[in-house]
Amino acid sequence: MKIFWLDVETTGLDPKRNDIISLAGIIEIDGKILEEFELFIQPFDWDNIEMGALKVNGFTVEQLKTFMTPKEAHKKLINILGKYVNQYDRNDKYQFAGYNNTFDIQFMQGFFKKCGDKYFGSWIDYHRLDPQVLLQFLHLKGDIDLSNYKLETVAEYLGIKINAHNALSDIKATREIVYTLMPRLKYITKDEFQCPNKTENKTICYMGYACDGCPYNKDNKEE
Repeated sequence: MKIFWLDVETTGLDPKRNDIISLAGIIEIDGKILEEFELFIQPFDWDNIEMGALKVNGFTVEQLKTFMTPKEAHKKLINILGKYVNQYDRNDKYQFAGYNNTFDIQFMQGFFKKCGDKYFGSWIDYHRLDPQVLLQFLHLKGDIDLSNYKLETVAEYLGIKINAHNALSDIKATREIVYTLMPRLKYITKDEFQCPNKTENKTICYMGYACDGCPYNKDNKEE
């Protein structure tokens, strides 16, 4: 399996108005890391830089001026991706991985289009790997219960070092979170299942729970 782990830092939250200014990736094939990289990129639109976003990721406008141009970053990126995947082979793609990676995919699609390249999708198969999904299952199982599921909160809970909002640190932590959580996901039979609410009702609901009065319990669910 070929996995493209990616994290981006941006000038705001809107992929149409705002831009990627830091992009970090890990190329993993069959469990082995073959390449790590980090690109610092000037924005396309200097007028839509949100100061709040820069405060979060720790960059200044003066620093952004020293970064490579988007075209230079795009060329470097596709050269890296092209080492391990044939863009024109529909069966040779990366699985895209990242934390809350809808955000990253939307910005990557926007970045490629702004660079005059409509084919970001030719590198990935869109079967995404996102630890937030694993965390949701573990939360439903009652195995984990945090005040929030932000990347830095989960990393701290699992004892994983992270420099939050540094793209390379974030994606390294994301990968470590996935491999830390995976052994905790296990198939269980109905007889092995234990409801977090300790109910004696053995009727298993749509969500995997068996709680009297729960709207997700198929015996309580309104048709």
